[in-house]
Amino acid sequence: MPALAQEGPTWTISFGDDENRFSPSFLNSVTEFLDDLASSSEPAVLLTTGGGKYYSNGLDLDWLGAHPDEMGAYVRDVQLLFAKILTLPVPTVAALNGHAFGAGAMLAMAHDYRVMREDRGYFCFPEVDIKIPFTPGMSALIMSKLSARAAVDAMTTGRRYSAAEALTAGLVDATAAFDDLVATASALVVDLAGKDRATLGKIKATMFADAVTALQSTES
Repeated sequence: MPALAQEGPTWTISFGDDENRFSPSFLNSVTEFLDDLASSSEPAVLLTTGGGKYYSNGLDLDWLGAHPDEMGAYVRDVQLLFAKILTLPVPTVAALNGHAFGAGAMLAMAHDYRVMREDRGYFCFPEVDIKIPFTPGMSALIMSKLSARAAVDAMTTGRRYSAAEALTAGLVDATAAFDDLVATASALVVDLAGKDRATLGKIKATMFADAVTALQSTES
């Protein structure tokens, strides 16, 4: 299960050591942590990471298979989590310790910055191969962060990007050895901790207005 730790201005959400799929309890925990951060007032930044082989494998397909009638509400909750991170009024960074697949990769894309472990793990949108089309909100999120060329390549091929390839494509902003991953990610944002929250939040809301509107929509 996700856990929250604070050290100085850095709020770190550790997703856990398994595949870190988005079970309802996972979504609830992360959302509560983000609400706590948003309601605080001291200088802060957000860092998310996982443990073991995975940052996140995204949607909990087993849970969905057992609860097909809750598909609409589940996807809504996932998209609202993306929107919340996308517009969080503090700097955010994802430290990708391992595989980031599907909605797990989208969660990373919702952050301001991404740092990927250089020697292990893939960044991938496999939707085209697993026959799950992107929702309008998910598509808008990804396209708000990538060039048109990178979005076509990543979204229509199902390609698995190594760290070096993800950096070249603009999917991530830096790579690092595993032992340096969290420190490298933190260094990208910690000096920005004192930015005015009201101003930063409004800037993000304006920058990503189209993506947020699509993510908050019930259209699928």
